[in-house]
Amino acid sequence: MKRDMDLVRNILLALESAPTGSPPELKFDGFSKDQIGFHVLLMMEAGLIIGVKVTSMGSSTPAAIPNRITWQGYEFIESSRDDSRWTKAKGVVSKMGGASIDVVKQVLVQLMTEQAKGLLH
Repeated sequence: MKRDMDLVRNILLALESAPTGSPPELKFDGFSKDQIGFHVLLMMEAGLIIGVKVTSMGSSTPAAIPNRITWQGYEFIESSRDDSRWTKAKGVVSKMGGASIDVVKQVLVQLMTEQAKGLLH
């Protein structure tokens, strides 16, 4: 299964907006329950969220359910919250042919820094 950074961002934003920090069920148009569960597991491995692995012998794919966002997850949310900055970052990454989460975060932070500098002048 291919990693989808839009889904990662959507999961983080959904967790942030939930009153308890974690909605009862994550649902996004165009994504299956398996895709969402797999991405939650990937996000745990990347340190963006804390969760519980729920993969069993009968599971169709490795999966997890989220408990909460980590500090790193909140940092990612803040750098990717602005839709135009997110779109620019995705454009940079696509020109590279893809990138690690660390590179995506660096691109977002660079764009955010440039935006802040522009506001100072």
